[in-house]
Order: sequence, then structure tokens, then C-alpha cells
Amino acid sequence: MNSESIKKIEGISEVRDETDRTGLRIAIELKKEANAEGVLNYLFKNTDLQVSYNFNMVAIFNKRPVLMGLISLLDAYIAHQKEIITKRSEFDIRKARAREHILAGLMKALSILDEVIRLIRESKDKRDAKLNLQDRYDFSEKQAEAIVSLQLYRLTNTDITELREEAKELQEKISRLEKILQNPSELIAVLKDELKEIKKKYKTARLTEIQAEIEEIKIDTEVLVASEDVVVSVTKEGYVKRTSMRSYSASNGQDLAMKDLDHPIFIEKLNTMDSLLMFTNRGNFIYRPVHELPEMRWKNLGDHISHLAGDLGQGEEIIAAKGISKFDNARYFLFVTRLGMIKASLIANYKPQRYSKSMMAIKLKADDELLSVDLIDRSEDVFLASKFGYGLRYAVDEVPDSGARTAGVKAINLKSGDEVSGAVVIPREETKKLFLLTQRGSLKKMKLTEFEPISRAKRGLIMLRELKNSPHRVFGVFLAASDEFLMIETDKEQFVEVELKNVRTADRYSNGSFVVDEALEGKPIDAWLEIPEIKEEPGETNL
Repeated sequence: MNSESIKKIEGISEVRDETDRTGLRIAIELKKEANAEGVLNYLFKNTDLQVSYNFNMVAIFNKRPVLMGLISLLDAYIAHQKEIITKRSEFDIRKARAREHILAGLMKALSILDEVIRLIRESKDKRDAKLNLQDRYDFSEKQAEAIVSLQLYRLTNTDITELREEAKELQEKISRLEKILQNPSELIAVLKDELKEIKKKYKTARLTEIQAEIEEIKIDTEVLVASEDVVVSVTKEGYVKRTSMRSYSASNGQDLAMKDLDHPIFIEKLNTMDSLLMFTNRGNFIYRPVHELPEMRWKNLGDHISHLAGDLGQGEEIIAAKGISKFDNARYFLFVTRLGMIKASLIANYKPQRYSKSMMAIKLKADDELLSVDLIDRSEDVFLASKFGYGLRYAVDEVPDSGARTAGVKAINLKSGDEVSGAVVIPREETKKLFLLTQRGSLKKMKLTEFEPISRAKRGLIMLRELKNSPHRVFGVFLAASDEFLMIETDKEQFVEVELKNVRTADRYSNGSFVVDEALEGKPIDAWLEIPEIKEEPGETNL
């Protein structure tokens, strides 16, 4: 264990070397609120406190070396033991039958003992005696050899009863061995008995634990990462970073480093234990824990999203970002596409185990694109505005739940050539107003009460007065308070800031008031609500 690895563990307060003559000892002191099991798991996984040994089990099998797993190794061992028992039994039965043959000769000799003794006396030598026994009494060569090899006192003192008992035992042994050789189940029974005997003789307490599955040591994030509040920013062009509260406060939330014509789409205070999800117009999302985001000063540009996910397609860009502290089953993501599809899916579906690449958030048709992403709890309403000026409001509860890799359902009934220009989520208790921006630079404020909730997949109510020449078309829809500001970017690289409190409320049949001079400033190509400065809560410090 080195000092560098210890620095990564927030839960450790001190490490002491207490090694002495009695042995090696390292004392690790933890902080008061530290997760002791998590710290121990980290040490097991990243130091030599727990070491894994890998080895190849190569055995000689069928006269050749074979790399074997545990099951095949056991099978080979059992086959080997069967072969041993078989060959041992064949040897024992040959030996028993030979002895049985000798005993039969001895018992026959005892029954004609006087004649056998007389024949041996009359013989010239041992060889002649053997031949005479074989010829006259039909003894085999081995039986005759056993008879003439016995000393005389043994021949006369041998008890026929003992011989018969030994012969009976041999017959039983031969019968038992024949069963082993002829019946596989008998052989297996012998194998089991012998293995049990080995276990009884050499039994010791098991030092290892056998598991059906290897449990992976998981390291809690809290062990390695300091829990602190940071400011996370994401820009339209895909530059991402996290900034300390100190650096953010030093700039008063101003002067965010960006390229020309870029603007922020997400600036929020998150905790390093939280997660950030960034959604693209192609229906994909990129997941990163906040503590893994590049840490930079507020006035530094940040890392491009391509450094986090290099598989983004040509023209794919970030359209929304969401900070998540808990992936539970109480909240949902609500997706709306340009061609009028809508989908609600649990945020729990969007916590991946591996996140080196982008992942699918919603399945899109080839010519469709993701327009908006919102966090909901299904108590809200959703409002959709179409390019031709239709507005439709209905309860989010009408959108069925679906998985991460689904396309959703029809959101609005669009006319031919029409498309969704924007969608906003309306909380149950909402005091904000609706703002419609047209492609001609006209802005219109409406009350939410103008639109009563109806059903999903309807066409909705008309929101613009149709003109014969240069008709207005909806460019974007926003839900905002009067003290907010709307930024509009034009095709002449102009930025127009609109203070929304100066916009008058209009009815559904008007086209609003011009806030962009089309001839002088150009046509809108992008519009967004300015993100307010993050205020420190009472009791917070910048340390």
C-alpha cells in the first residue's frame, strides 16, 4: 500500500506502521463517519491485503497433458480410481483363485495322505515325485509343487478344517470380486466407501469457501470521493465541466468560458455523489457520475462531450442535461420528439453499469429527433406547440410507462407538414405563463387557463391568427416567470435579450409583438431562457 492510494480514500484518517519483532502490523484509523466495510473492500481490491492466485490445471490424461477445469479434473480422477479398483480386483481374484486351486490339492492330498507319503518315498527325487503325483492322482503341476514343497511335519499336522475354512473365505472373496468386475454399481459403491475412508482418515476443517458464483468486491463511491457541492455546466456545443463553489462564487456566476455563439443549457449546483445525464437530438444519452466530470475553473472552457463518448454521430448535439441524486422508481423522464411522439420512462431505467459510450434513451425514426427531456412525477400536465400554431394540453398520466429502448406513443395529431416546435411540463400548482416565439421574431404571452387539459393525441387549439402573406409559425414555446429573460440568436449572429416582464399578455388569436427586427437583426435560429445565478444557501461556505 502506498501513500498515493491512501490519499484516494476519504474515510481513512491515519495509517501507522506498528511492525515489531512479533510480526508485521499496519494500523489504519478511520474517520468517525467512515464506511469501514467499504474501506476494507477498497483495500482488498487495490492492495496486497488480499491476493488472487491464478493457475492452469494441467494434468496427464489419456497419456497426454490436458488443460482441465475443476469438473473435468474430478471426472478424470474418478475414472482413474475406477481403473485402479478394476485392476486391483483383477489381481486379487487371480491370486485368490490360484490359492483356491492349491487348497483343493492339499485337501485332496490329506484325504489320501498315506498313499501320497508312500509315493514320495518311492520316488527318486523331487521332480520324480511331482510327476508321479500328477500321473497317479491327477494333481496339477502347481498342486504337486505345493505338496512336495511342504515339510513332512506340516503335511502330517495340517488340519483339514482350517483348509476348508480358508477355501470358503476364498470363495466368498472371489464372488465379491466378480461382482465388482461385472457390475458397475458395485464398483461405484466400493469407490464411495474408499473415498469416505480417506475423508475419515485425513479430514481437516475446510479453509476455503466454495461459492456457486464469485461475488465481485464493490467499492462504494463514498469511500473514494469527497462529498462536496460543485457547479456543473453544459453548453449547447457540448462543453462540460464541474467547478468548485469557490471558483464559481469568485466570478459571481458570470463570464462562463464559452466559444463564440455558444450558450449554456445547464448550470446547476450538484453534489459529487450525484450523476449527470446528457441527452442528444438523436435520442441517445451520456451518463457520468459528477465526480468523474472534468474539474476546471469557472473561466476555463471545459472538455468537449466527445472526450466522454467518442461514438456520437455527425450532427449529434446535446439538447438537455439532468442532474440525478437518486435513481428511484418515483420519478420519470418525459421525452417529446419533433414528429409528435411522447414517452415516459422511469429514471431507474437510465442508470447503466457501463458507460464508456452513449446509450439509447428513446427509439427514433430515421427522420425524427428528440426535442425535449423533462423530469416528472406523473402529477403534471404536458403542453405541446406545433409549428402551424396548434397547442395541446393533457395530463402526463395519459402517457403509458415504457422501457429505455422503446419509441413511446403518439403525442399530438399533426397535420401534413406540421411538426412539434416545443413542449413544456406544467406542474400542478403553476404560476408561470406560456410564451410563444414565431419564426418572424414575434413573442406572445398567454395564460395557462387558455388551455384546458384534454386528451392525448388530439390536434389541440389554434394559437395564432393565420395571415395570407408571411404567416407566423411557432419557433419555440417556453414556460417562464415575468422576471426571467429570453435570449434569441438570429441567423445574422445577433443576440437579442428580452425582458419577459415587458411582454403583454395576449389572447389565443393574436400573433404577439415583435421583439426581433427581422430586416435588421435577422431570423431566430435558437432561443433559450437565461439560467439564473446560483445563490448560496444560508450557512454555506466557499471553503
